[in-house]
Amino acid sequence: MGNLDPDICMAVGIVLAVLSVPSMLSAFIDRRAPRVATFTVIVAGCLIVYAIQSNPGVYSIQDIPNVFIRVAAQFI
Repeated sequence: MGNLDPDICMAVGIVLAVLSVPSMLSAFIDRRAPRVATFTVIVAGCLIVYAIQSNPGVYSIQDIPNVFIRVAAQFI
């Protein structure tokens, strides 16, 4: 994947995973296949796995807010 920053991949992956939940629920309620939501969850999972494999042992549940702060600080 090149020189992707693992923190950015982790943050984007988490955001995509969270945003796919309403889409998936909407698809289930309307009794249709959640194709876009499934694709989004797969992409989010790949980004999160890439970030974890790039920096093994760095990420834990307690570090997630710090990841978002580091990513926001890079763009400000």
